[in-house]
Amino acid sequence: EKAVNLKKDLAEMQEWMTQAEEEYLEKDFEYKSPEELENAVEEMKRAKEDVLQKEVRVKILKDNIKMLATKVPSSGQDLVTELNVVLENYQLLCNRIRGKCHTLEEVWSCWIELLQYLDLETAWLNNLEERVQMTGSLPDKFDVVNDALESLESVLRHPADNRTQIRELGQTLIDGGILDDIISEKLEAFNARYEELSHLAVSRQITLEQQLQTMRETDHMLQVLQESLGDLDRQLTSYLTDRIDAFQMPQEAQ
Repeated sequence: EKAVNLKKDLAEMQEWMTQAEEEYLEKDFEYKSPEELENAVEEMKRAKEDVLQKEVRVKILKDNIKMLATKVPSSGQDLVTELNVVLENYQLLCNRIRGKCHTLEEVWSCWIELLQYLDLETAWLNNLEERVQMTGSLPDKFDVVNDALESLESVLRHPADNRTQIRELGQTLIDGGILDDIISEKLEAFNARYEELSHLAVSRQITLEQQLQTMRETDHMLQVLQESLGDLDRQLTSYLTDRIDAFQMPQEAQ
């Protein structure tokens, strides 16, 4: 009777493993939204816990069958053979579920990381847009224009590492068919805004540089003119001091 019960327990265990495999490993998942992906991760975590909890039952079953095989070799040997098959299938199921759970957790981590990098770069784009707008109407003063240019250039020196991470993480998920529509839409919007603002910022940078160059040239011309007028003023003052008649002066002095 004990052998019959143990045989029944083995059959039930095998049936449970078959159902678990169908439910957790053979089902086709389509992760088209973050909610679906997150639910799949949580489901696989529960599946892993469920399978590992059966480890106690498997051990008890193993001990009982080996004990029976020791006491009644004729009845226990067949059960030992069946037990070995069940143990092998159980270990395989554990490994596969652990592997799938780990994979889904990695995918979810990849998605969260992508969102974090997008947030960082979006904040940078907002800052860049603000700096560009601030350069739109500046007073014609050298210090003001120079400060605006330096401020804009400091933002433009932002490293490209985050954008590289965004591209690689996004492509990895898209290649796996995971959240591909959502990610493609996010990347397209981000890249379009990045290109637009970058070109606008570089164009504004060139304009400010040209404005500064013009101001430098104008300032130099005014300085030269001021020096020339100073020389002329001193020369005319000396003529007046010496009471020289205008018609005795050079033509330009007259």
